[in-house]
Amino acid sequence: MKSIKTILGGIRQADQKYSLFNEKDRIVIGLSGGKDSMALLYTLNMYRKFDFVNFEIFPVTLDLGFPGFDAEPIKNYVESLGLKLTVVDSKEVYQVLKAHQKDAKHLPCSICSRMKKAAINKAAKDLRCNKVAFAHHADDAIETYFMNTIHGGRVATFQPKMYLERSEIEFIRPFIHVREDDIKALVKEENIPFFSSHCPNDGFTMRTEMKEMLDKIYEKYPQAKHNYLVMMSNYEKEILFNDDINIKIERKDIYFRPVINANDSLIETKIRLAKNVIRYETDLKRYVIFKKNKPVGIFAYRDLGDHKIEIVDLFLLRRNIADFKSILRFIEIQLSRKIIPLELHILDKEYKDIYLESGYGKTHINGFIKKFN
Repeated sequence: MKSIKTILGGIRQADQKYSLFNEKDRIVIGLSGGKDSMALLYTLNMYRKFDFVNFEIFPVTLDLGFPGFDAEPIKNYVESLGLKLTVVDSKEVYQVLKAHQKDAKHLPCSICSRMKKAAINKAAKDLRCNKVAFAHHADDAIETYFMNTIHGGRVATFQPKMYLERSEIEFIRPFIHVREDDIKALVKEENIPFFSSHCPNDGFTMRTEMKEMLDKIYEKYPQAKHNYLVMMSNYEKEILFNDDINIKIERKDIYFRPVINANDSLIETKIRLAKNVIRYETDLKRYVIFKKNKPVGIFAYRDLGDHKIEIVDLFLLRRNIADFKSILRFIEIQLSRKIIPLELHILDKEYKDIYLESGYGKTHINGFIKKFN
């Protein structure tokens, strides 16, 4: 019984810290059949029976078309808990992965991940659910952090929860404070069935390498296992270069500061209120524009994928045509260097004369578009 208490305590801690569950939530649980997702199903089915909050769960598994996959054993266990399993036919995923396969051994994990999320989102909408729970645990988060730092050059891991504005679905990870060793102990103590992965990449991924590397670190520095998890949310002692980033336009005394802390957010909000332009989207990359250390405007955009960028906000507190032209040209250069080719969409009416003068065409939604090769 030790493991179930530990894991339920971890879920409770995550719920209190990140507000994962709300009254009358309808939550899809993504079931792969592996130990982590089966343990999540078991523990959330128990957790929802406490008095903390009232929510419903809907187990969903995706048939991705991998050879040998059989949903029947998963279905039997789900029904033994008094629940019903929804099996989503997503067999096209395997065909797409094979079509994008670059060598004989490995399927492209990034494409698989995107397609699985799209499929599980659709299932959630069909079931009238507002959340999707994944079984990523604390050790997964740490491994992802190191994968991003080593291979991606960025300090990042997945979030305990993430709201997708367009689909109106929130991803939550109730196991974010749960260790993999406790999950292994739980499935043994509670006789929770789990099934081998049918993914051809299983056991040959970058994540496997991270596990092996971290095991060696933990063996030499045992305290690191605890400290790495503490590090993920230790915002009070985070010291990086972020607060000093000011991307400047040469010889113009103009620079862009990414909105990444409370002070920058407050400055951004004041500018927005002054211009009566309020945004609640969470998928925007946002910047405050400064001139000679004084905030003078806002720049915000989102990546639409498929080489398309949408500039949602680009404005100055006071209309200054010369500065605006310099800012627009700087943004075009920076984005077109990162994304080739680039299709730039702008949602703005205030500076339409400048956009037309700069080679933009009008779109059917009263915006502007320009292509860069």
